[in-house]
Amino acid sequence: MNWLQHLIILPILLPIITAAGLIPVDERNRTLKGVIAFGSTILVFLVGVLLMRAAATGTPGTGVYLLGNWPAPFGIVLVLDRLSALMLVLTAVLALATQIFSMAKWHRAGHHFHSLFQLMLAGLNGAFLTGDLFNLFVFFEMMLAASYGLLLHGSGMMRVKAGLHYIAINLAASSLFLIGVSLIYGATGTLNMADLALRISTVGPESRMLMEAGAAILGIAFLVKAGMWPLGFWLPATYSAATPPVAAIFAILTKVGVYILLRLSMLLFGSDAGVSAGFGQSVLLYGGLLTIGFGAIGVLASQAMGRLAGYCVLVSSGTLMAAIGLGNDAVIGGALFYLVSSTLTICAFFLLIELVERARDAGADVLAVTMEAYGDVDENEEEKEVGVAVPGTMAVLGLCFCTCAILLSGLPPLSGFLAKFAMLNGLFNPDGLGKDAAISGAQWTYVSLLILSGLAAMIAMNRVGIRTFWTSIEGTVPRVYLIEITPVLLLLATCVFLSLQAGPAMRYMDATAKALSEPQNYIGRVMTAPRAGQTGAE
Repeated sequence: MNWLQHLIILPILLPIITAAGLIPVDERNRTLKGVIAFGSTILVFLVGVLLMRAAATGTPGTGVYLLGNWPAPFGIVLVLDRLSALMLVLTAVLALATQIFSMAKWHRAGHHFHSLFQLMLAGLNGAFLTGDLFNLFVFFEMMLAASYGLLLHGSGMMRVKAGLHYIAINLAASSLFLIGVSLIYGATGTLNMADLALRISTVGPESRMLMEAGAAILGIAFLVKAGMWPLGFWLPATYSAATPPVAAIFAILTKVGVYILLRLSMLLFGSDAGVSAGFGQSVLLYGGLLTIGFGAIGVLASQAMGRLAGYCVLVSSGTLMAAIGLGNDAVIGGALFYLVSSTLTICAFFLLIELVERARDAGADVLAVTMEAYGDVDENEEEKEVGVAVPGTMAVLGLCFCTCAILLSGLPPLSGFLAKFAMLNGLFNPDGLGKDAAISGAQWTYVSLLILSGLAAMIAMNRVGIRTFWTSIEGTVPRVYLIEITPVLLLLATCVFLSLQAGPAMRYMDATAKALSEPQNYIGRVMTAPRAGQTGAE
């Protein structure tokens, strides 16, 4: 067996072992716990990079890991492909940044922060790697259970209130998940994704309605997690109430829902699914469009930066869901590029908000709005000195804020613009230069919302930036530690690097989208994966 194949389980195994090992360690040794957890995440990142390289080059023997050496579809299967490898690396990058930030002070705000963080990381990685629906439920619950504790980390009335709402909503979604899985198993007799893809086209008319009902209920559970309107009403308040490092890592949680929707829609309901081909695509398309519109309105209406970031998450999710609903490989390739760029940006923005707001008074936003509406200028007041030097801390924070604004708005030349350009190019020109294709009304709506949501983000970020950095009422300079600003700079630098390497990155994304649209290779690798000690399938 290729030694690289054993690496597939490490992104799940390492965080679980680390979390268990950190629980007995005294809470007074939080720095030691943080260093151990950070070292584990570095290892997960390095393993993710190796796996991503193996998936990109098609290294033989690295795609399928049979736990317990049971063949598919009877045993638990972990499957590595370009998409799962991409999500592993993205999750590890966000985890590294948020862990660095948390070690400044936030990991001391409650008990077992690093253990909960590692358990959530294991759940995330398991959800990306698993090849069957039941273990997807297991990893999904592991991720959610850890996120409940992380959301309540730091206590406070607002966090407890938002946390209780979050727990109730996700418990309801988990119940729907289990009901949907049960219906699918009852109709098809399997939960292995590859085996399920083979059986869907052969399901008889007497069971097809049951199977599709199960898929619809399952989809609702993931749409709740992805934040589709109106199921995502809980998200802005919840994310803005969480501590900064928790809100930052939560940026990837909505993408878990998007990932699963993309995976299952392309694998189970592709062109080979018979009469069920394209099932649910219109819901994703029109629901995504409504989510973009709702998120853009929320972005414009938000006065607090935390809620603004929360609505940006909804805009990002809506953009991705609508792209999946379009069913266009070229658009999906650009959407994957957008997924990486927007997630990195929103994570950096959540961390940056806490640093910027240290110098702000709780009633500053309300006072600023009042001054805008009614004016507060004394005509007899002497003019103040013009050209006062900007403190270095505010200059760095302002530069980071401007970079976030450019990325969220989709302005050139950074990756936010390149991602939207790639999606629009794929929409208008799906078959290459010189090919004509009819553009539907829904597609034109998508184009309009893609542009208008960027305009809304630009207006909102300009408004907040002027109040914070230009006409700040408080006029105080926040105290920012190097360990706090470094992860923000690293995340934004990653976006800049992604912009500079847009060509290779887009080739990887396009190849990923093409592989998703041709699931026969995925199905064949899983169903014929050899057991240990064998050279081929029996």
